[in-house]
Amino acid sequence: MANLGSLERALMDVLWDAGEPMRVRELLVELNGERELAYTTVQTVAERLVKKGMLVRTPHRNAFRYAAARSRDEHVTALMLEALAASPDRLPVLARFARSVEEEDALALFDELARRTGRKTG
Repeated sequence: MANLGSLERALMDVLWDAGEPMRVRELLVELNGERELAYTTVQTVAERLVKKGMLVRTPHRNAFRYAAARSRDEHVTALMLEALAASPDRLPVLARFARSVEEEDALALFDELARRTGRKTG
């Protein structure tokens, strides 16, 4: 999975937060709250994200609308699975992860794993 630069991440965050496809002009308005970007810069970044498989584009009048190819949750999950797959021995990585997350997150993960395996939590 491709690493994202800061502008790519910002663009993805705008689309994930919007929850609907946006034109470059709409993205530009949202992104220019933090910095002054050119239309062509945002268009180039959006096209780069299409090539990386992060965005899909659909024709809309004389322009395109861009949307996230998958949800933020799906993206983060894929990153976590990719990182896990990079380890030849997953158990120590999983154990360290379980010890590293906040207690509330650990309990939520435990509950989800229990649901997956059909076991009851207590």
